[in-house]
Amino acid sequence: MAVPATATAEYVLMYARDNAAAATAGQGPPTGAQVDAAVTALKMLADPTRLRLLWQLREGEHDVGTLAAAVGAARPAVSQHLAKLLLAGLVASRRDGRRMLYRARGGHVRRLVAEVLHAADHHLTGAPEHG
Repeated sequence: MAVPATATAEYVLMYARDNAAAATAGQGPPTGAQVDAAVTALKMLADPTRLRLLWQLREGEHDVGTLAAAVGAARPAVSQHLAKLLLAGLVASRRDGRRMLYRARGGHVRRLVAEVLHAADHHLTGAPEHG
């Protein structure tokens, strides 16, 4: 799934910022580009394998083989999922010799993955919501 060309720069900026970039109470409604970028991110998370990959990547870098073993998927499938996550700006990569290492791109992505899974846990267990 490709990120709309108009949303790519907005998307990368929105999700690649560090923890210091917090929304303020006075922030206006999202722009069309921000909404498009957010929808793209959420669509990427809607796939079980991609969500599992991002969960693995939230703590650090991993190569395709390690990720394939961790999520129980074939290496070619993991490579395809990582390519989509790269295109969407949710992961970053770097070369280490012959290996390519992947990581979640920034604190926003790591928190988004953690929060959606915590929300799912609350839904499944009936645990009280946080304020």
